[in-house]
Amino acid sequence: MGRGKVQLKRIENKINRQVTFSKRRNGLLKKAHEISVLCDAEVAVVVFSPKGKLYEYATDSSMDKILERYERYSYAEKALISAESESEGNWCHEYRKLKAKIETIQKCHKHLMGEDLECLNLKELQQLEQQLESSLKHIRSRKSHLMMESISELQKKERSLQEENKALQKELVERQKAARQQQQEQWDRQTQTQQAQNQPQAQTSSSSSSFMMRDQQAHAQQNICYPLVTMGGEAVAAAPGQQGQLRIGGLPPWMLSHLNA
Repeated sequence: MGRGKVQLKRIENKINRQVTFSKRRNGLLKKAHEISVLCDAEVAVVVFSPKGKLYEYATDSSMDKILERYERYSYAEKALISAESESEGNWCHEYRKLKAKIETIQKCHKHLMGEDLECLNLKELQQLEQQLESSLKHIRSRKSHLMMESISELQKKERSLQEENKALQKELVERQKAARQQQQEQWDRQTQTQQAQNQPQAQTSSSSSSFMMRDQQAHAQQNICYPLVTMGGEAVAAAPGQQGQLRIGGLPPWMLSHLNA
């Protein structure tokens, strides 16, 4: 036997009303999830209990994005309908809408700054915590990326400076080598020049020495006094080695004795 038709009217019993609300609420949220999965639709459900407690469901997109899209669509549809008869009331409505949006953004900003958290329930606090953790993770990732880029850039600069230092050291060694070689060549040229200058002087000195020795020998020979001997009544000088072969005669005895002495 099937269940009878339920009459749609307010349930007077408070307990039965609360039980029915819990069952129908869960069923409504379940149906919203099913239609979002099966039909790939963006679904947002907002339910307030008789006590004012909020129950909501949204697909992968956040509730704010879906409501903003709904507001844009609703505003575009209204603007299309009343395009010909635009009035001051529309501007007032736009002003109120923008003001509400600004208040919502300011409220979210205060929540992110850790202010006015007393009005948030457990679920809203958990969502806020997840949002902060996600933002913090993104910030840390960006920070690590920038630090790695900075380290890589510094390493490139270090390698460049090392290569430049090696090139400068090599150039310095080559210059020192060239300077030593040039200095050695200058020293060799100076040595050769001095040797070339000293050689003619040595030859001239040796020639002068030999000439002076020959001159002295000749002068000594000229200054030799040979003894006088008498040959045929004439006095002549006896050559060396011939003194004993000459006959001395015609001289007085005192001269002979003087010569023999």
